[in-house]
Amino acid sequence: MILTLVKRLWLIPVMFVGWELLAGALATPFLPGPTLILSRMYEMWFSGPFIFTEEAVHHFLPSLIRVVGSWAIAVVVGVGLGVAIGRTPWLADIVEPLIEFGRAVPPPVMLPIFLVLFQIGPQVQIATIVFGIVWPILLNSIDGARNLDMLKVETAAVFGVPAHLRFLRIILPAAAPKIFAGLRLSVSLALILMVISELKASTEGFGYLLNMAVSAADMPAIWANVVLLGVLGFAFNSLFLTVERRVLSWHRHAYRLA
Repeated sequence: MILTLVKRLWLIPVMFVGWELLAGALATPFLPGPTLILSRMYEMWFSGPFIFTEEAVHHFLPSLIRVVGSWAIAVVVGVGLGVAIGRTPWLADIVEPLIEFGRAVPPPVMLPIFLVLFQIGPQVQIATIVFGIVWPILLNSIDGARNLDMLKVETAAVFGVPAHLRFLRIILPAAAPKIFAGLRLSVSLALILMVISELKASTEGFGYLLNMAVSAADMPAIWANVVLLGVLGFAFNSLFLTVERRVLSWHRHAYRLA
């Protein structure tokens, strides 16, 4: 296992060494070295009595709660509507033009509208994140529910399998690979929209910290926020892939047999 980690992560220390050398050679305040950035990160967020500073808890926790909660809302709405639309042709004919219109609207454009509707508060961030990430989940759920092996569905109906069991045992598992593809796209997009929504519509969170660092021209703090967001994105993606491998293990096995 250690050898596998070394093979996968060896480029990271090499990149940091190259970054440190480049920063030293350029000697510009706009590109601080990794040692200065890590020192600033420790000073701001990880030097508290219980590891995390009060500032870190005040800003990180609301952001994480918002992004996880918004993602959960988008999953429920996107998967639920997507499967319903994918399995109901007449409904798809009605709503698909609206879906194509909605997905074409850039989520940051909706931020001023949500500010007018909700004023500054967590509702603005939640609405922005949900609006931006629901589309890949919805579209992949529609595609997954639409392209099923109809022989299995019709056979289950002929044998009198109840509708809820057909949904849980046949439709949802068959659509799951497509659904998870949309979910994975939404994870990284949720982090991006979290930061964007907090830049102008929040008094706390990652985006607020980044905005304050920019206002103070504190370049090490700006880079510290960027690095921390990258680490957070990597952690979220790794966690999601772990869950996906477990949930879809049957799919990979069936694919290998085929």
